[in-house]
Amino acid sequence: ECPLCLLPQPPEAFPTLASCTHRSCWACLEQYLRLAVSESRVPVSCPHCPAALQPTDVHRLLPEPALRDKYEEFLLRRLLVADPGTRWCPAPDCSYAVFAHGCAECPRLTCGREGCGTEFCYHCRQPWHPDGPCAPVPPAPSLATPTAQLAQPEELAHGEALAQAEAEDIKVCPRCSAFIMKINDGSCNRMNCTVCGCLFCWLCLREISDVHFLSPSGCTFWGKRPWSRTRRILWQLGMVLGAPMVISLAAGVAVPVITIGIPIYMGRKVLAGGPGSRRSNLSGCQQCLSVTSSVLLSLFVSPIITALTVGVGVPLMLTYVYGTVVLSLCR
Repeated sequence: ECPLCLLPQPPEAFPTLASCTHRSCWACLEQYLRLAVSESRVPVSCPHCPAALQPTDVHRLLPEPALRDKYEEFLLRRLLVADPGTRWCPAPDCSYAVFAHGCAECPRLTCGREGCGTEFCYHCRQPWHPDGPCAPVPPAPSLATPTAQLAQPEELAHGEALAQAEAEDIKVCPRCSAFIMKINDGSCNRMNCTVCGCLFCWLCLREISDVHFLSPSGCTFWGKRPWSRTRRILWQLGMVLGAPMVISLAAGVAVPVITIGIPIYMGRKVLAGGPGSRRSNLSGCQQCLSVTSSVLLSLFVSPIITALTVGVGVPLMLTYVYGTVVLSLCR
C-alpha cells in the first residue's frame, strides 16, 4: 500500500530512492515532484523525511523535459545565491550571474551576457557609480495599498501605522535580498533564509556567528527590539565590574560539582545496569568491585577534567569581558 495515495500497488510500482529508504508509488512521486518543481521548492526533499532527493532520481521520476530543465535551473540558481561571491546583474530582464570572488578591492563589475554589458558595483550591487560612494540599500517596498493615498488624514495615518507594523514583520535577507516574514511576537531572532541558507539576526539584519547574541551589541535572542543605548552601556559596565566576582563564584561552584559529581554519576551509572545488561549475571561481590573500580577511576579523572575546565574556561571568559566588552564600551 502506498503511504501517499493509500492504494495497493504491485512491488514494481515503488521506485527505490538513493537518498533514503522510504517508498511511495511512482504516480504519487511523479505528482509530488511536478508540484515541487513548479513551485520552485528546490532541492526537493523526500515526502516522508527531510532528506533531499538526488538529481538522478528527480530526472528519472520527472516525465516532462521542460520540468527537468526548470529543476536544473532552480538548482543552479539556488547554488549561486548561496555563494557569497556571486553577484547578479541589476539590469531589467537580465538574470546573469557574475562570479566576483576577490573583487572587493576593484568593485567595478561587468555583466558578461551577450547584448547586456551592464556595469555595476560589487558592494551595493547597484549600477556603477564612479563619482560617489555606495548608496544605502533602499527600504523594503511599502505594503500599503495604492488607494490609501485617497483616504482621509485619519484613515491615512491609521493605514501607515498598519503598513509599518506589517513591514516590521517582513524584512530582506542580507545576502540574497529575499523577503523573509516573521511573526513579530518577541520569539527567537535567529533567522535562517531558506533561499540562500544565510543565518542572520532579525534585529540588526547582519549575518551572525554562534556568539552574536552574547556580544554587547544590544541584539537579544528573544525580544522585539534591541536594547537601548543606556541599557547596553549599563550591561557592559556591569559585566566589566562584576566579572571577577561572577567568574570566581562560578569556578568555586564548578570545582566541587565536577570533582564530586563525576564519581557519583559513574557509580550510579554502573550500579543501575538493567536486567538485559552483562552486569546482571555478576555476583554481589563482583558488582561491588565493578562499582568501586569505576568510582576510583572517576576520582582520578575528575580532577583532570576540573583543571581543564577551569583552566580553559576562566581565561576565555576574562578575554571576552576585558577584550570584546571593553572595546565595545570604548566605542
